[in-house]
Amino acid sequence: MKNQYIRELAEGTRVDTLFALGVKEMRSTRAGEAFLALELADRSGRIPAVYFRPTSEAAGIPSGGVVRVRGVVSSYRGSKRISVEHLAPAAEYDPADLMESSRRQRDEVVAEFKAVASTVRHQGLRRLLKAVFGDKGFFDGFASCPGARTHHHAYLGGLMEHTLAVATLCRMLGQTYAGVDADLLVTAALLHDIGKVDELTYDTAVGYTDEGRLLGHVVLSERRLREAAASLTPAPPAELLTRLSHAVLSHHGELEWGSPKRPSTIEALLLHHADNLDAKADGFISLTGNASRVEERWTDSSNLFRRPLYAPAPAADDRPVADSEEARHLVRA
Repeated sequence: MKNQYIRELAEGTRVDTLFALGVKEMRSTRAGEAFLALELADRSGRIPAVYFRPTSEAAGIPSGGVVRVRGVVSSYRGSKRISVEHLAPAAEYDPADLMESSRRQRDEVVAEFKAVASTVRHQGLRRLLKAVFGDKGFFDGFASCPGARTHHHAYLGGLMEHTLAVATLCRMLGQTYAGVDADLLVTAALLHDIGKVDELTYDTAVGYTDEGRLLGHVVLSERRLREAAASLTPAPPAELLTRLSHAVLSHHGELEWGSPKRPSTIEALLLHHADNLDAKADGFISLTGNASRVEERWTDSSNLFRRPLYAPAPAADDRPVADSEEARHLVRA
């Protein structure tokens, strides 16, 4: 079992423990000296690492495995990293030490997910959702898949939690603004990231499949919904299916953010902002929560937001405590 976790590492700490090896690249300094640039992970987070003058054995270790690392936590440009002194494959490890899992009970999240899906009244869209999520093998993968490799919901079960949050926001938005097809919007929210099941790997660390790298989850999600629609008789109306595909394909909002198209319908626009809001909020809470746990008031600037984030300690409960007689009186009242 691991005795050191990334979340607890402070500058100057000696490290001798196991990590998942997420990224490994051979690089060279300006002087031409070779070094390994690494990304290490465990269930508490990720940390960059550097290994100068690596051995040939270390250089040959493939990414995606588990390694034992010895070294020291240092600082580079204001961010912590591990300066590696020894790197070797680990023969034995507990996957639970390496992959963070959702803190919520799966049955609870599944029940909420199904409840939101049941609000869709359009029969064609209901049948489409059943065609996608009624596949037990797919749904099991969807329920255990991380929401992303980094930045937000990057833990086992994160994909369904993120999807549930986005669909819940979209359900509210569909009831708030006039002219919105609420059924279409909620359906798009439930389907917008289903391609992540095909995009991501997560045996010991979150990584990418070949399809994920070459196509990306936006395209893979639209492909899955089209395949499900093709299996239905009769198929959903063509115009409705086109609008659904557009919302999924444009949910990243901008071309430079990975969207093949920018939102051109109200449902696509609302989906984009709901998705972005939930991803950013989860990322913010994760970053500031990590800082609070080590009693830091601010994060560093090497994060999704590219700036330090304020992480205040929880406010103390300064309410007066009633004595037992007063408490009994309040209960009777």
